[in-house]
Amino acid sequence: MTKVQRESVIREALDLLNEVGVDGLTTRKLAERLGVQQPALYWHFENKRALLDALAEAMLAEGHARALPKPDENWPTFLGENARSFRHALLAYRDGALIHAGTRPSDQQFESIEAQLRLLCEAGFSPGDAAKALLVIGHYVVGSAIEQQASDTDDCHRKPEAESVQMPPLVAAAFEEVGKALPDAAFEYGLAVLIEGLTCNRSVRRRSQVNRSKK
Repeated sequence: MTKVQRESVIREALDLLNEVGVDGLTTRKLAERLGVQQPALYWHFENKRALLDALAEAMLAEGHARALPKPDENWPTFLGENARSFRHALLAYRDGALIHAGTRPSDQQFESIEAQLRLLCEAGFSPGDAAKALLVIGHYVVGSAIEQQASDTDDCHRKPEAESVQMPPLVAAAFEEVGKALPDAAFEYGLAVLIEGLTCNRSVRRRSQVNRSKK
């Protein structure tokens, strides 16, 4: 039985993913593409979930350039840059966001997470609040990327409606305005709202802590 290198499996799996999507990505197709028998893949991945986790990690290693804060970078700027970089990595591959959804950090990512938490804690967040801030923005990035990739796929197969649907005036106005917004602009709007909310929440908590210390 031919033993194939782990890096070769991941590279071919990413290429196959772009061709067939996550639903069409099977170990049988991947083995055929590599010219090996399916059991050869089990040297590295005991099942498809393990393979998908490895693909998610590879996507981030390849395309997520802002996982670490820069020296003297303030936390709102970093959260924005980190989110944009994360989104870029997910959108680089077909169904990339769907592949990443539900994964957990690997040992290789702990150092980056530690640096992110340290930046937020030094800015006044508690460790718990810092973790929740990262999770909220991370979930937003993944969710919005899933919606964008699903919409892109649907648009390729959607048939034009024979008749335009009559909508209530506010619904029609909202659809028209939102429909004009490009995905990047819509993403930036939501990201700004989240960071602004975290800024306000941090200020409220710090004032509360100061008030408690004076009592």
